[in-house]
Amino acid sequence: MPTSTRSTGPVGRLLLERAITVAARRAATPGGLRFTERQLYYETCRVLRPTPAPVRRIPHSPAPPLRLSRFTEVLRGREPAGLLPAPAAAPTIGGPAREPDLYAYGLPRLLICQDRSIARMLLANHVHLEAACPVLSAEDDLPLDSRLVAALERAGDATVHVLHDASPAGIALPARVREGLGPGPARVASLGLVPRHAQALRLVSGRRPGPVPPFGPVPRGLRAAEVDWLAAGRFAEVAAVPPARLVRAVLRLTRGPRPARHSVWGDLRELRSAGFLTWPDV
Repeated sequence: MPTSTRSTGPVGRLLLERAITVAARRAATPGGLRFTERQLYYETCRVLRPTPAPVRRIPHSPAPPLRLSRFTEVLRGREPAGLLPAPAAAPTIGGPAREPDLYAYGLPRLLICQDRSIARMLLANHVHLEAACPVLSAEDDLPLDSRLVAALERAGDATVHVLHDASPAGIALPARVREGLGPGPARVASLGLVPRHAQALRLVSGRRPGPVPPFGPVPRGLRAAEVDWLAAGRFAEVAAVPPARLVRAVLRLTRGPRPARHSVWGDLRELRSAGFLTWPDV
């Protein structure tokens, strides 16, 4: 463990403040991304304990090199650029009061985040606009409004994406969402995390103190080693994923394949046969 994470003296504090400054700059890259305090904590852990290049491809989920309480103490009173302010109260991420027109049309896709702060972060970075996909929070928006369920059914082949932690509660969330949707045609797809994702990405993971309560049926596709990992009290949060990587992954998985790019000459040829107000026949 680095000395700066253990020392409570002025030298240790100055080193940790410097690590937080570097971490905030990295978290906001590229393009001035917004990030949460928990995401900044995990980025600070990566600054304090960088992964050497030769071992980056070896699956592993290490323990954090810095206590969260120590990080919170040093961060107090600082406002790095890009850090989202803590909400004054639990906000409603979605719902009829916020998006009244959402229920009047078919809704082809929807993203539900287990963590309210991750939903706020994605909204702050306009992921819902780029992906044309509403972003809701399981903490605030489950069970789903009946009109929202009707909009999903109206789309015919809608997909509800679920972004969750690698934890017993997170692993069980997609089934909980599926149960709330009922027998409609909407498909529920888990975006992760699962333990193998946490290990492949070398995410910092925690361990639950004391005995771990048993969780429900093991989801299909979860490997025996991952079940053992969870049964040992291990967990990894979505907030541990670097912000830029999280945004890219969510956009890629929710908006689907990009349409083919058209050349200028192809566009001009289409204009000739487009009909009204196009080039006259010669």
